[in-house]
Amino acid sequence: MENTQIKQFSNTREQRAKEILQIGSPVIVDENTYLVPSQFDSNKKYQVTHFDSYSCSCKDFEVRCKGKGLYCKHIKAIILFESIKQKYEVKPEVEKEIELIIDTPQKDVCPYCSNENIFKRGQRKTKLGIKQLYCCKNCKKRFVLSPIKNIKGNAKLVCLAMDCYYKGLSYRDISDQFSQFYGLKISHVTIREWVLRFSEVMEKYSETIKPQIKGVWNADETLVLTKRGKDKKNQMANYDYVWNVMDNKSKFLLASECSGRSRNSKDAQHVFKEALNQNGKIPFQIIVDGYRGYEDGCRKTFRNWAGERKVKFTSIKGHRKEINNNAIESHHSHQKEFHKIRRGVTKVQEYQDGFKVFHNFVRKSARKGLTPADKVGIGVNGNRWNTMLLNSIKQQKATQLTGEENMIESH
Repeated sequence: MENTQIKQFSNTREQRAKEILQIGSPVIVDENTYLVPSQFDSNKKYQVTHFDSYSCSCKDFEVRCKGKGLYCKHIKAIILFESIKQKYEVKPEVEKEIELIIDTPQKDVCPYCSNENIFKRGQRKTKLGIKQLYCCKNCKKRFVLSPIKNIKGNAKLVCLAMDCYYKGLSYRDISDQFSQFYGLKISHVTIREWVLRFSEVMEKYSETIKPQIKGVWNADETLVLTKRGKDKKNQMANYDYVWNVMDNKSKFLLASECSGRSRNSKDAQHVFKEALNQNGKIPFQIIVDGYRGYEDGCRKTFRNWAGERKVKFTSIKGHRKEINNNAIESHHSHQKEFHKIRRGVTKVQEYQDGFKVFHNFVRKSARKGLTPADKVGIGVNGNRWNTMLLNSIKQQKATQLTGEENMIESH
């Protein structure tokens, strides 16, 4: 009887908390203190604090809730207010999957058979804290409800590792950072697997987003140092060609393709096709350097010949005073800074995919504080790495289980 009464009080307080938020939002005094308006007296406010636990200055908390693990309506209003505020950090279409960011699935189901008939069965102690174990009554398997399966850490650590890596830190530096600040001993090899694995996942998702830019494209190729081994007779044997196509106005990178040691018109045609698949529409103009292979690649990709010329093809060779290719050259300088600390990579295309996601959706320009994706209207809000990871998993239908994610095939 007592438990039933406590549940009724809890439901009543939750309803009143919603009514309080309809009257007005709480006042944030500092990161641990809030002022919540009274439900019946607009001039009166109650102070709610949150350090190790919640506390409120109202009589209901002092008499009925304090020391019993219960919350008054004012504390419930703060909890609801914070959850709503977090929810709108990302786009409405991903609100249902917002729990990935806070490491809690929305619907508790078995990750193996998708059955909702699960129950708590023990706990697992890890360096990140105590994790609740569950058991399925249908398939009898035990599991932890976590968005990403079979990794040492959680989604936030994965995203932090990727952010640090694409901003210039080495794998060993990131490993040392986790050790110093989080007390986690995560091998640099593990971090490398995270970066390669989820760079591929995010790039596959980003390819489905169509910015549909009609303006001017800039195209150019550059060299990236690889770990093929030193060749004194042929210094260029240690480098691979990377071809990039970028929108001139927004600096949105439409394609970034590695052709190995090859450099011909077929490679130019391939990168133009990738850019067209990403964009969905042909450009008005393409600006390139003096390499003649671009013209042939443009002709074959866009059927740009005779009376069917759809794209204005412009080479800066001999016209540098009138026109330039600075947009793509600036990107290449950032790209070379990224590769400089690596001293050569083995999987060039995989890193280019990750750097493309970082450039388009994560890195903000110093002048306007916007990402290229923001400029073309397809940017993400909140924690940009987390949101991209969430949308990527959703795209691959990995969140159908909503518990632990099916293991994405690793390299």
